[in-house]
Amino acid sequence: MNLPNRPATQTTKPPTSTPPPFSGSPPKTAPHAKPAESKPQSAQTQAAQRMVRFELDIPEARRVSVAGTFNDWKPRATRLAFIGGTKWFKDVLLAPGRYEYRFVVNGEWVDPPNAKAYVPNPYGGRNAVVEV
Repeated sequence: MNLPNRPATQTTKPPTSTPPPFSGSPPKTAPHAKPAESKPQSAQTQAAQRMVRFELDIPEARRVSVAGTFNDWKPRATRLAFIGGTKWFKDVLLAPGRYEYRFVVNGEWVDPPNAKAYVPNPYGGRNAVVEV
């Protein structure tokens, strides 16, 4: 039986089908894909954000920070500045929403004394609430 003369590496390609027409929606990103890099915010988004001042008047404080839902409750992420006497403050730019927070003074969690609203927390204390 005689076979046609073909190189050993040549293969027959299956017929290709044409892709469906573009539906107008972009393809979905794979779940393992790298997240997009952050882009500068638009003027509209920046305008919607508001500066919120966190203040604490506490004697004998050496380190003061604020932790809350806006910084994933990281006690060292947002340090307050000492402004003299017993006063500390920090201005934080926040997007519209409801946030809970507490102060951390010398490594100890402290209930905010002058908040407009509070909610109980699961540790027997209370979290202050700020609405932006």
